[in-house]
Amino acid sequence: MDSQLLALIDLQSLDTRIAAREAEAARLPKQIDALHAALAEAKRTVDALRAKADAAKKDLRTKEKDLEVITAKRTKAEARLWEVKNNTEYSAVLAEIEAIKQEKAKAEEEILALMDLQERLAVDIRDAETQFKRREAEAQQNEAVVRKKLATVEEELAGVRGERESRARELPKGLLGDYEKILRARGGVAVVAVTTSAICGGCRVAIRPQAIQELKAASVLMVCESCGRYLYWQDSA
Repeated sequence: MDSQLLALIDLQSLDTRIAAREAEAARLPKQIDALHAALAEAKRTVDALRAKADAAKKDLRTKEKDLEVITAKRTKAEARLWEVKNNTEYSAVLAEIEAIKQEKAKAEEEILALMDLQERLAVDIRDAETQFKRREAEAQQNEAVVRKKLATVEEELAGVRGERESRARELPKGLLGDYEKILRARGGVAVVAVTTSAICGGCRVAIRPQAIQELKAASVLMVCESCGRYLYWQDSA
């Protein structure tokens, strides 16, 4: 087989390996970003629950102060019962006391509801914090695995790129330029095999019988008349 064709086949193999590792090197950091995003979401859940608990605590203090005011108001109203001078005033004070009782009952009900909410939020916060710590530990372990894999891929990529540079120097600049132009135009595949099926391994178009004989001879470089990729003959296994 022609030495230049051999070099092109090797170069295509190296470029295919480089493309695969470059894709992996680009994908792995996204995995790390996804781990961070999931952990941040778990943290936001904890923070949101804590904020709700703080708001409930603040509301409870406000309601308790309101209840103190209502209680004091009722005490004063009940004291006025001894000061009224007629039935009309007495009835009015009784009505006021009754309204205060209803107000007090509502405030007490709201306080109980807030206390119940605080208890439920405390449980939710504990659960969320436990889940966050578990996810944090898992994320740290997974990130370590991904970073180790990324380092390996980057090391392999550097090695394959070195091989590629060495092999590329064996080709004339004009041929290398044509190869790289086809590589960019044809989705990273510039050299393809033709087997006994007699079709181009790139575009799947049939190859002329005369061209098949020339491919088998491998005496000159040939390109597909349809897609322009370099062709070489490969016997079926």
